[in-house]
Amino acid sequence: MWSEAGALRAYPGVTGWFGRLVLETAMDRAGKAQALEVLKGIFADSGSVIVTHYSGLTVAELSDLRTKLKAEGASLKVIKNRLAKIALDGKGGDEAQALFQGPVAIAYSPDPVAPAKIADAFAKTNEKLVLVGGIMEEKVLDAGGVKALAKMPSLDQLRGKIIGVIQAPATKVAGVLQAPAGQLARVVSAYSKKDAA
Repeated sequence: MWSEAGALRAYPGVTGWFGRLVLETAMDRAGKAQALEVLKGIFADSGSVIVTHYSGLTVAELSDLRTKLKAEGASLKVIKNRLAKIALDGKGGDEAQALFQGPVAIAYSPDPVAPAKIADAFAKTNEKLVLVGGIMEEKVLDAGGVKALAKMPSLDQLRGKIIGVIQAPATKVAGVLQAPAGQLARVVSAYSKKDAA
């Protein structure tokens, strides 16, 4: 926490508003450096980063979007455009740099489909959230690309389909193997009933 006495100790000879300015600037730089590292991690580790404009959304609406994203393992972060452009470090080229203009929030997740799907669904019900585009690995997506990505099945859905495909033959094999035994049992039962009669 800042105090004028602390500023006088930190910067001897500097008093008044200028002392506060020097101290706050140093804190801002440290905060920006930390935010820059966080953004670099997000761009490096995420399956996709969906860029949105959130102008006009209330805090409650943003919280609702965050909750929906969190339920699917994704996150939402309001960012500074200048820091995002630095954090990209050339990833996606000029097309990616152009996405970061205006009031920007990013939705991101290791699953490339989840943030696109949730942001697209939220944008359909709330016109204040505008899909600008996205970044998936080195590929830059426009708003249409994000909507196309949103229509794809998520990783969990794909895993479920794969397990279903793998389990289906095993179930059929078990049914085929059990069928002759069942038929044999019915034949034996029919002969025993015939002999008893």
